[in-house]
Amino acid sequence: QVQLVESGGGSVHSGGSLALSCVASEAISRRVCMGWVRQVPGKEREVVGAIGGDGVIAYADFEKGRFTISQDVAKRTLYLQMGNLKPEDSAIYYCAAAEVGPSVGYCDIYYLGWARAENFGTWGQGTQVTVSS
Repeated sequence: QVQLVESGGGSVHSGGSLALSCVASEAISRRVCMGWVRQVPGKEREVVGAIGGDGVIAYADFEKGRFTISQDVAKRTLYLQMGNLKPEDSAIYYCAAAEVGPSVGYCDIYYLGWARAENFGTWGQGTQVTVSS
């Protein structure tokens, strides 16, 4: 099973920016959807956004254009660029992956149900993001 390792978390002031990275232990095939999920202790996980095997990207409404997801397949790396950060963005941010079966040509984030964290089966260890006011 692929392993995911996040990095780039830290502490910033409100309005600041952070860039997170997630490196996969093996090549990311088109049958894999990747996503960023955040969680505040004691609260439910929130999917920030996801990218499908066809490169289609979707974002949660709460980020309102402040976050950008990208992927470098050659480097096996998923990125999350976050700008205009707010204290309510403070959370542990996880990289996650979901793989569809071999009979499917590629992972479609809408068919997967990208907005539901439970649809992702592989998770990184998480990286803490703290935004102070």
